[in-house]
Amino acid sequence: MSQFSMSGGGLDARWRWRLASHGIGLLVLLPLGAGVVGVVLPAFGYLPALGAREPGLAVFAALLAEPGFWRSVRVSAVSGLGATALSVALTALILAAAHGTPALRVAERLLAPILSVPHAAAALGFVFLFAPSGFLLRLVSPWPSGLHAPPDLALLNDPNGLALMAALTIKETPFLFLMALAALGQVRAGERTALARTLGYGPMAGFLLGVWPLVYRQLRLPILAVLAFSVSVVDMALILGPTRPPTLSVRILTWLHSPDIEGWLLGSAGAVAMIALVAALIGLWLALEALAAPAFARLRTSGRRGAGDGPLRAAILVLALLGVLALLVGFAGLVTQSFAGYWPFPDTLPRAFSAAAWRDHLAMAAHVLGQTLALALGAMALSLPLAVVLLEAARRGAGVWWLVYAPLILPQVAFLFGLDVLAIAAGITPGLGAVTLAHTLFALPYALIALSGPWQALDPRYEAVAASLGAGPLRCLLAVRLPLLARPLAIAAALAVAVSVGLYLPTQMIGGGRVVTVTTEAVAAASAGDRRLIGLFATLQLLLPVLAFSLARGGPPLVRRLRRVHP
Repeated sequence: MSQFSMSGGGLDARWRWRLASHGIGLLVLLPLGAGVVGVVLPAFGYLPALGAREPGLAVFAALLAEPGFWRSVRVSAVSGLGATALSVALTALILAAAHGTPALRVAERLLAPILSVPHAAAALGFVFLFAPSGFLLRLVSPWPSGLHAPPDLALLNDPNGLALMAALTIKETPFLFLMALAALGQVRAGERTALARTLGYGPMAGFLLGVWPLVYRQLRLPILAVLAFSVSVVDMALILGPTRPPTLSVRILTWLHSPDIEGWLLGSAGAVAMIALVAALIGLWLALEALAAPAFARLRTSGRRGAGDGPLRAAILVLALLGVLALLVGFAGLVTQSFAGYWPFPDTLPRAFSAAAWRDHLAMAAHVLGQTLALALGAMALSLPLAVVLLEAARRGAGVWWLVYAPLILPQVAFLFGLDVLAIAAGITPGLGAVTLAHTLFALPYALIALSGPWQALDPRYEAVAASLGAGPLRCLLAVRLPLLARPLAIAAALAVAVSVGLYLPTQMIGGGRVVTVTTEAVAAASAGDRRLIGLFATLQLLLPVLAFSLARGGPPLVRRLRRVHP
């Protein structure tokens, strides 16, 4: 194939797609690289704008001397690594138990709404359920627990980060499960499990030994993204993590919000330490993979077939159902909390209901909701066309779509501050525009995740027929492929909106405190301990994704019916 087309001297279509794809990749990588540079230079003591002009290692020496620094590192590493390992294990077990059953179809329907729940809302729901005065203890008090007052137990904010680990596991397992579902179609899971059954393997053993290793290969990048996020998460750590000392990410944020230059420099050095920690843990994870491979190979050839696994499958599916019900009860509790009046322990329900919180904060909530929607719709409007271009370029063999996963693997706290510093140096005023661009960096990967499976699965014969009738490649894309994928496009748009609604750190750091969303206000309310305000903003956090997915599911069929009535 010639590099240049013969008709107009322009670039060949494949090269045009390659240029577009690489251009988008560059647009993603440039701010990340600039952000890393903007945080590395202050970490080594060079920040001319604030008078730091003597590069050296003094800042790192001060960081290592900070009280509790190594404990913060340990808690971040253990909670992040533990949550990732548990999420992977649960994904494998639930997928093995549900594969080939109606439960898998139910899970597919529930996944997108569960995945869209913001991390802060999930953490607040966890607090509602598992706090010493939480709903679960209220259910068993005063009988049979004998409790008439909340127990003095560190169920949340424990020094080892166990509550944070548990909440991260609950939140990240649906993401990995969705990724695994997308990978099933690429490994011929049905044929492999059927072959394993004919050899005498039980359903779970056949799946885990014959299918899961192939699925895991497809999951490696999402797993590393979960690991990087779990180690460096901020909003969930602020709500559920330890406080004396807090996790490394929370300490970094505290330093970066310090009013003096020493705090900024310490925060920058901490961000570099976070990059090193995430890189080390990724290396450890890959090393553990290599060590586990021979053991797994011996298990596959051991002859153990795991027949009669019906009770185990049922137990795993019941456990998964209980997890989903716990999430739903937690979210319902947050809504109830926003209307609760007097609610003493151990009462299961409030003794009175009141709309005072909504009435008193209606004007503020409307302003916050307006800014949240503006950011979410802006990020969706930018990320969806970019995802379409990347997927179409990949389909034509010219894609580098994997580059856009970089914002998910690089710790947010490690580059957002540097990006903020460079934006200030360039004279860019913090505001909705800058925050919208930052949100797009994180919404784009999720839009790709939602679209990639349907985009690859669409039968190419539709476009072949259109091409045979004289339609060009662009017309085939716009008039055939996109209308046929209206529902997946709507789901991807809803997911992009939900991701933007849930972003905390990009809003805080790039917005410079001038941009507020329901998520930033929910975290602030959690820090203040105002339960009604927590319930109010958590309800808004939940409402927006639910509304987005309701429109995504109901909108395309409604449009098709209207087109039939009014062609």
